[in-house]
Amino acid sequence: MPVTGDNEANPWPTEASGRQLPPGDHGHAGAPATRRRAEFSAADRAFLLDLARRTLQQVVLRRPLPEIHPSGLAPHLAAIRSCFITLTEHETLRGCVGHLVAREPLYRAVMENTRNAALNDHRFPPVRPEETERLEIEISVLTEPRRLTFTSPVELLSQLHPGQDGVVLRIGHCTATFLPQVWAEIPHKVRFLDQLAEKAGCAPERWRQADAAVSVYQAEAFREPAP
Repeated sequence: MPVTGDNEANPWPTEASGRQLPPGDHGHAGAPATRRRAEFSAADRAFLLDLARRTLQQVVLRRPLPEIHPSGLAPHLAAIRSCFITLTEHETLRGCVGHLVAREPLYRAVMENTRNAALNDHRFPPVRPEETERLEIEISVLTEPRRLTFTSPVELLSQLHPGQDGVVLRIGHCTATFLPQVWAEIPHKVRFLDQLAEKAGCAPERWRQADAAVSVYQAEAFREPAP
């Protein structure tokens, strides 16, 4: 099932309250993670963004997806990968859908998630044909999520790397994710997890409970220039 993501923070009227954590454990602290080297060349990025753009133009008219012959692609563009597609208009979110677990070739995932972001993000009405020229497309190609092991909220916070980690929160049957880009809007670790819990449909403090599971992933993100 496709997952909705946020590439920018939704507005929240107040900061969620919860149990006070020790000083220094609820901000930006944490050992810096090693940044991944870019996997996709400028030509790769241009191809995938053009593919997403052509897909967007087709699906809003209810036309078939573009035809791609994988035999002509570089192996890493046809590899089984997960990705998210984000649509924005003047920095305002218009749709963001993807998969956390790799299930199909990357080029196909780009097309499928572009269609879903445009037509099937339940938070927004379907994109209209006249909107497409105003929308900016961003592609985030994900690494495989890695589950964190922790015994307390403080230990969990110490393992998060703002600006680098996408975070998946699972509480019972509820799941939500924030892409790494969301840290730019919510750099405070506790607030980040509070809002992620709310996005999952839970009380903001529920991530502190023992039944909460947290995984992290990284993403290589690239976008079109603003229209």
